[in-house]
Amino acid sequence: MGVDPLMFTLANRLSIFRILIIPVFITTILYYTAEKDYLRLLAAGIFLLAALSDGLDGYIARVMGQRTKLGSFLDPLADKLLLAAVYTCLSLVQTLPAQFKFPAWVVIIVISRDVIILLGSAIIYMAHQELYIYPTRLGKTTTFLQMATVVILLLQLPFFATVMYIMVAFTVISGLDYIRRGSKLFNNHELAPEKEQGGGDV
Repeated sequence: MGVDPLMFTLANRLSIFRILIIPVFITTILYYTAEKDYLRLLAAGIFLLAALSDGLDGYIARVMGQRTKLGSFLDPLADKLLLAAVYTCLSLVQTLPAQFKFPAWVVIIVISRDVIILLGSAIIYMAHQELYIYPTRLGKTTTFLQMATVVILLLQLPFFATVMYIMVAFTVISGLDYIRRGSKLFNNHELAPEKEQGGGDV
């Protein structure tokens, strides 16, 4: 049996690239010290490249007609793995200045939202044997803010704390919105999820 060529669309390859770049980012930031400040900027560039690939794969999937069932799972999974790894790393690395690190409670909120999404998706799939993941503006805005906050932290911009609190608020609100949408879908499997155009987070 041959391999389905739709598994290796450009959009899916970009999602896989986003997963493979995670250890590169972690290695870069683990070796960061004040004497090797260029590594902080290199880490910012690596993460920015990953973030741009997130927007690009969604655009390609829409414009080039490369939307696949695999891609609907792979794209948000890549985002969640990337963000979970990066937020954890930027909380634990001791060489970063204290004012430019993620507090543990922020990491817990970000990862908890993603765990809720993944567990909820698994429960709905097991109950109904199907799951269609559609992005929402709130979800996409939250992912954008989470990624932007990482870049702002790595660039050590003075308004980092303000952006971080805004990001946390969106993360909590979008998590609650996901629970609301997931509950509706679980209770009535014929109820279509709230669909919005474009790729990205759920």
